Order: sequence, then structure tokens, then C-alpha cells
Amino acid sequence: MFELIQSGGIMMFPLILSSIIAVAIIIERFMSLRVGKVVPAEDMERARKLASSPRLLDAQIDELRNGSLMGRVLATGLDSRELPRHIMKENVEEAGRHAVQELERYLPALSTIVTITPMMGLLGTVLGMIGVFSAINTAGVGNPQQLAGGISEALITTVAGLLIAIVTLVFERYFKARVNGYVTTMEREALRLIEITNSNRKTPQPPSAAARPSAASAAAQAAAAAARPTPPARGGNAA
Repeated sequence: MFELIQSGGIMMFPLILSSIIAVAIIIERFMSLRVGKVVPAEDMERARKLASSPRLLDAQIDELRNGSLMGRVLATGLDSRELPRHIMKENVEEAGRHAVQELERYLPALSTIVTITPMMGLLGTVLGMIGVFSAINTAGVGNPQQLAGGISEALITTVAGLLIAIVTLVFERYFKARVNGYVTTMEREALRLIEITNSNRKTPQPPSAAARPSAASAAAQAAAAAARPTPPARGGNAA
């Protein structure tokens, strides 16, 4: 293996470095894009209950916000529950954009590795071929087997670059599909939260306990006024 790397020339070192970075990003994304860390079902259920609750504490919202990325978006919506619907929606969308950036972290680096590793491999092959033809120009064709061996070694970097690019591309597409699925789930849950909050805002609240005695006393006063005898008209009875 070491001989194979050594025979690939100087371009094998950036290719190896690219493969190490790609592996590190793939492992990090696998750890960060777990369902329980991005869109846990318990956070969605908790957000719906909080949206339906007439009284909401800041500690409950903070707990939801610190739970997951989905909780962060839904907590922003709950923070804006007293604001008009369109402002609440804008705040949720802004939080969603930040969450998407968090989900897509390091994916542009994977895309860059997919693009540049075949180019680096091709560059290594071109440099190797230049060395082979320089040797032919200096010493002549000489041994054909030695010439074929030189060309074969020059092609090693192309194979290595293509191999790294293909494997990285598979994982990059997989992570992008996973992120798109999470974004769809976040949008659906955010809209549901907005509708729940909006419907609670439109629902008339029952009269409070403090208002009930005043209404009863007003009814009693009206009944007493109706039962009170009407005073006789002035002038007619005096004659």
C-alpha cells in the first residue's frame, strides 16, 4: 500500500488529505443528522400542547428550544404567539433558515471534494506522463515493459481521485436527501403550530370568575328596577 502511494507521486498527498477530510465530515454528519437530534417526535408533541395551553411559561419555551433544531424553530413560533400571524410566520421562517444552514453544514466541503479530487488525480497522471516522456526523450524507448510500468504508475492518481470522488458523492447525495426530508417535516410542523396558535386566538374566552358576580349583580339591579312601582303622574289625580 505504501509503495502504491509512493509510486503515485506528489499528488497522492493532497488526495489522501482530501479522503481524510471527507471521512471526518461523513462521520460528523452521521452523528449530527440523527432523527432524535433534529426532529424528535416528543418535541413536536410538546410544542402542540404548549400552543394549545392558555398559559405559557418562558422556562417551558426555553426547554423546548434547547432540545433540538426542530424545538428551536417551534420555540420561535411560541415566542411570537402574541404577534400578528404574518409576523409570527416570518419569525418562524427566519428560524427555519438558520436551522437549514445548521443541517447543511460541511456539505459544501463534501461537494468541493467531489469536484476537485478527479482533477487532482488527472493532474497527477499528467505530471507522471510528462516524466515518462522526458525519460523517453533522454534515454530512448529502451525497455517497453519499463515504459508501460511508468504509464501505469502515472494512472494511479486518476484512479485514486475518481474513487474518492465517487464514494464522497454517494454520501453527499444521501445527506442532502436527509436534510430535505427534515426541512419538509419542519415546515409541516411549523405551519401546524401557527394554525393552532391562530385558532386559539380566535376562540372566544369564557368569562372570568371576577366578571361573573358583576353580571349577576347587573341582572339583579335590572329586575329590581322593573319591580319598582311607577310614581303617579302630576296633575290628573289632583282634580
